Amino acid sequence: MQCLIRQWRLLKTALVFFTRLPLQLPGYDEAELARSTRYFPLVGILVGAFGALVFWLSDFVLTLELAVLLSMVATILLTGAFHEDGLSDAVDGLGGGWEKEQVLTIMTDSRVGSYGAIAIVLALLIKFQALSHQPTVLIPLVLIAGHALSRFCAVLVIATQHYVKHEGKSKPLATQISSGELLTAAVFGLLPLAFLEVQMLLALLPAALVWLWFSAKIKARIGGYTGDCLGAMQQLTEIAFYLGLLASVAMFARF
Repeated sequence: MQCLIRQWRLLKTALVFFTRLPLQLPGYDEAELARSTRYFPLVGILVGAFGALVFWLSDFVLTLELAVLLSMVATILLTGAFHEDGLSDAVDGLGGGWEKEQVLTIMTDSRVGSYGAIAIVLALLIKFQALSHQPTVLIPLVLIAGHALSRFCAVLVIATQHYVKHEGKSKPLATQISSGELLTAAVFGLLPLAFLEVQMLLALLPAALVWLWFSAKIKARIGGYTGDCLGAMQQLTEIAFYLGLLASVAMFARF
């Protein structure tokens, strides 16, 4: 029983940190956030499921495009645009800075620069188009799988690189996760993929390529990751997964 209570608290920690759910977390310890890493993809499942529910309800009375747009709004409201903000800050820093310290300084600036603004606009447009062209019946599952997988990709960054910023709200994530925690994250991150058709798993390829590219980029530029880099990785791999699904469907439709 104590084990279940402990795991529920870790999940609740992840939910409090990554969503706007009005949960109470008395006696919060920063170390708990690091241990809650295993549940980041599960948070993705819940966020994706909320977006899927909004899409499903909206699709009864609205056009497909509006239903997709409302599902995107729902997930953004639920997370407080946490990952979108990370993408904006990371792109601003990597695009506007040259040296490591300059990149990190720009990332911590609350103002949105031109690189960040362009990144957010393009990311939302591509995501909207990619989701709108998915088979309608699969969109709810695609949302759940995309949000879960992309958060697992962020966990993989934590597992393979070092945290490089010494202040900020993501400092508690500056830790190496254990193999057991990584396995738990992998289960939640990959589980929704089991409900897709086999050929659709080719969508993992572009997500993997984007993960490798962005991981190498932040390693070369700043020597590791920041909280903003994790948010950027989540957004980039989510989009890559959606595009990969479209490509796999189109490819097999020709045969």
